[in-house]
Amino acid sequence: MSKICQITKKKTMFGNKRSHAMNSTKRMFKANIQKHKFWIPKIKKFIKIKISSKGIREINKKGIDYIFKKYFKK
Repeated sequence: MSKICQITKKKTMFGNKRSHAMNSTKRMFKANIQKHKFWIPKIKKFIKIKISSKGIREINKKGIDYIFKKYFKK
């Protein structure tokens, strides 16, 4: 199961962990992905999506209808 947000397309990033002596080892920065269910009033049903916390904030700001139309109706 991939950890990619369906709205913002955020995914795992890779970088280095740095010690005090500036030694580097590889590490992963994982996205904060949540499974969430949203009610779409136009089609009168729930949709389940994997979404980041930033995506949830975007839905709260712009509305689920705008996001649904932009990303899921092609």
